[in-house]
Amino acid sequence: MMKTSFTLLFAALVLAGCASAPPAAAPALPEVPSAFREAGPSTAPAAASQAAWWQAFADPQLDALVQRAERDNASLHAAAARVAAARALLRRAEADRLPQLQATAGASREATPLTGNRPTTNIALGANLSYEIDIAGRLSKARDAASLDAMEREALLADTRLLVQAEVVRSYFALRAIDAERALVQGTVASYRNTLSLTERRFAAGDLPELEVARVRSELAANESEALALERQRSQVEHALALLVGDAASRFTLAALETSGADAPLALPQVPAGLPSAVLARRPDVAAARQAVLAAQARVGIAQAAWWPTLSLTASGGQASPELSDLLRSGARTWGIGSLLALPLFDGGQRQAGVARAGAEVDLATARLREQVLVAFRDVEDELASVRLLADQAEAQRRAVEAAARVSALAEARYRNGFVSQLELLDAQRSELRSRRQALQVRAARYQATVGLMRALGGAWQA
Repeated sequence: MMKTSFTLLFAALVLAGCASAPPAAAPALPEVPSAFREAGPSTAPAAASQAAWWQAFADPQLDALVQRAERDNASLHAAAARVAAARALLRRAEADRLPQLQATAGASREATPLTGNRPTTNIALGANLSYEIDIAGRLSKARDAASLDAMEREALLADTRLLVQAEVVRSYFALRAIDAERALVQGTVASYRNTLSLTERRFAAGDLPELEVARVRSELAANESEALALERQRSQVEHALALLVGDAASRFTLAALETSGADAPLALPQVPAGLPSAVLARRPDVAAARQAVLAAQARVGIAQAAWWPTLSLTASGGQASPELSDLLRSGARTWGIGSLLALPLFDGGQRQAGVARAGAEVDLATARLREQVLVAFRDVEDELASVRLLADQAEAQRRAVEAAARVSALAEARYRNGFVSQLELLDAQRSELRSRRQALQVRAARYQATVGLMRALGGAWQA
């Protein structure tokens, strides 16, 4: 009988090995370029710290906001909870590979034909020990898949942290840009109010027609409307920043800049692109997609292991007696050992479907990884192009501001001497204000592009 059992076990293993499906082949990833097309020569300093890349802007208030977001942001807490859940599943998968010991206790009273329909009582106290021999490596592959899932969640947590950091920095600089533009417009409003007061006095004295007063009032009202629009934009950005740092919008405030900052020097960190392969190694979203592919491949092995038989060993021992007082006597001992070899012979195609589904999941994860790699390259190229072109645009806009300021000064001098009308002066002043606001907007866009480049590079770079 023992010989026959081993013969049947060997035959089952051979049959399962012949029926196993081949592993799924993953398509090739996109070829990594040797360099970024938009990257140019750079004289940047040494590598920045990936853990605190925003400190390159040297703004203590910004540092404090990022620290608050890392501590209180709701998205980060949710991502951390998903990591904890994945780690718990990993511990569960590791526990499945160990022997399982269970304590049992029970009592029953029944009447059957075997007892002459007389009620009998049975009280039992014992323990059951079970252990599954991992013949095909199903349990180890499940453990590997759970480990890769946990690593994916950790990478997604890092990606969420990087996203939150970047959004805080973007919102902060957007707020400061609105402050600078609003201060410029408010200064223009104050200037127009003084002009209106002077124009009304001259109109009252009969030196100017009412048309001149109406023109100044129109310009004053238009700039007051622009100031209010900027105030609304600032409120919205401030509320978004409050959400990022985990605070209520009703409580969160960030003091406005005292000056327009229009003439402040632009101190942006120079960020070299580095090698594309290094970017792929640093970006947490690419790392998460890579772990997802590996986990899907591990699940192909789990699906293939369904073709192999399962072998479980069990042992039990305890006490059983019809009377509670006799339960602990030596004569009430019970024990048993056993083994179970199970191999599905016909399942209607479930195992084939499981292997096919696992292979499709590999293809899906690989496609997402390919897409994520291409998105990473696109992000870096976009931000590099933005940084380069915005620098040229800032220089062109600086010349435009200088020219507009010169035109405005000449128009004011000619207006005082009576050579031009007030309409021409207002047009010159309106053109200067527009050029200065555009210069501030280009400056803000350069900050946003620099932050975007830092995030596209994975929160770090090297010279």
